[in-house]
Formats: sequence, C-alpha cells, structure tokens
Amino acid sequence: MVATDIEARLSPTARLLEGQRKDPVMLLRYEPFRAFDQVTEELVRERRARQIPVDAYRRGNEFKVHLDLPGADPDSIDVTVENDVLTVRATRTWVRTEGDQLHVTERAQGEFQRQLLLGESLDREHLTATYEDGVLTVTIPVVEQAKPLKVAITHIGSLAKAVEATSIAA
Repeated sequence: MVATDIEARLSPTARLLEGQRKDPVMLLRYEPFRAFDQVTEELVRERRARQIPVDAYRRGNEFKVHLDLPGADPDSIDVTVENDVLTVRATRTWVRTEGDQLHVTERAQGEFQRQLLLGESLDREHLTATYEDGVLTVTIPVVEQAKPLKVAITHIGSLAKAVEATSIAA
C-alpha cells in the first residue's frame, strides 16, 4: 500500500525517468513551452550575437560604462571605437566533457556584442577598459570643451557689468 502511494505522488515525467537513471533527478521543472523557447533561442542565436547588459553614467570628468560579461574569456573581449561607435564583443563557451549528464542548461553561450554611440563630448583617444569579476568597465574622459561652465551673473542696476564665464574643475 505504501509503494502505491509513493508512485501516485510522482509526476509522469519523474516516473518515466525513474527507470532510465540510476541517480535521482536533481532538478526537475514543469515548463510545457520550454522546447519551443529553446528552438526560438537557437534560431535567434545563429542570426545575431546576444546583447550585453549595460549601465552607463557620468562621474565628474569621466563617462563610465559597465558591461556584464560573467564567464567570458578575458582574451575574447574586444573593445573598438570606429565612427563614434563603441563596440564591445566577447565570447563565453563551456566545454562539456564525455560522460556529462545535463540536467539543466540555461546559461547562454556563444558571441555577445554591444554597440554604443559616443557623443561629441567624449575623448575617444584616451579611453581605457578594465575587466574585473565578470564586469568590463570602460572609462571615457569628457573633453575640455564639454565640461560645464560656471557663469557669473551680474545684477543690472543703474550700470551694466560684464558677465564672466570660467571652466569648472570637477
């Protein structure tokens, strides 16, 4: 009676896998449309590189761009600037060994790319990049002409006075 209760509690997929493996299934989810998603991902993957997530902000006299590249081979990372476009490319691969039994494979593999249009206020000649803990950080200095100016305002009373503009050192 106990054995039939346990069998009744197993999902149909678990019952099918039960006789095929000696080791228990570590993780099993029910996603009826996962097969369709995988086929679609494979088709899209062949047509174009995946896009890299980005955070970009200005801090003082620098413009910073953080790109998430976890697991990417540092030697595969390529950063170029051409015609005001910053392009970052990287490759992430996982080599399976003989005997590996895949239970879940969701991490994207292959080529990743991101392109960003650089404004005129950024100094492309002195761009730097560092890769640490799976994050590529691109630092682009702001050109001198693009730095904000502090404009002194003169109160016009009975006499008009000159207005002086000076550069702000951040």
